Amino acid sequence: MSPSSRDWDSGPGADAEPGSDDRPPRSGALERADAILGAFDGKHRELSLTALVRRSGLPRSTTHRTAETLMRLGWLDKPGSNYRIGNRLFQISGLAPVRHQLRETVLPFLQDLYAATRLTVQLGVLDGTQVLVVEQISGHRPMPMLSQVGGFVPAHCSALGRAMLAYSAPEVIDAVAEAGMEARTARTITTATGLKRELAVIPHRGWALDHEEGKVGVSCIAGPIFGPEGEVAAALSITGPTSLVRAERVGPAVRLAAAAATRAYYTRR
Repeated sequence: MSPSSRDWDSGPGADAEPGSDDRPPRSGALERADAILGAFDGKHRELSLTALVRRSGLPRSTTHRTAETLMRLGWLDKPGSNYRIGNRLFQISGLAPVRHQLRETVLPFLQDLYAATRLTVQLGVLDGTQVLVVEQISGHRPMPMLSQVGGFVPAHCSALGRAMLAYSAPEVIDAVAEAGMEARTARTITTATGLKRELAVIPHRGWALDHEEGKVGVSCIAGPIFGPEGEVAAALSITGPTSLVRAERVGPAVRLAAAAATRAYYTRR
């Protein structure tokens, strides 16, 4: 058996390790790789082996063996003592439809929106009960409290999430409510009834609003982007200090940008 075959062996007992904790074993090679890669996020861009063990839930020897294999394949990098995501993942990610279709189509409209407002603009897609941030432009007014590209924000208390939930099936909304709606601030809507009431006004208004529900002093306005079958595909938003995010001024700009992005996305598809 070659070294790489041993590294990826998923046979019985592959993860057995004397003295390991009682966490459920991950028997498959792909599951182990997924656990390693999933340990990284916007707040944990570099991890030591100890941190990787803790965050992946894998035994130490398995973590080390799998990480070394991922390094040889280019999925991980280790310039010093810590591991980080490798360039191979960046190369592959560019092939995902959300990158080469949605992002590339909507990016010019995000740039126009940023140029017009000088506020942070974002593009997101619904991923379960959360919103995956696909693109962000912050310019000279960075907002470090925001999730970065590749990060997640809750759907229930973000304008991005609500802009999409307002046009989603009832079961999608119910799943968000049942997952638990954490109160990020005193203004956060935390009940299913309250969320549905807020979602009901979005189609008439033309945009979704988060008024300091995710972060005190920060507000956000978002508009939905639709696909060729009329399904909601994504949302774009403007985020900034509440004093600068005026619904009467920013709302119409967001609505127009989302509508233009929808037309462009429909044509490209």
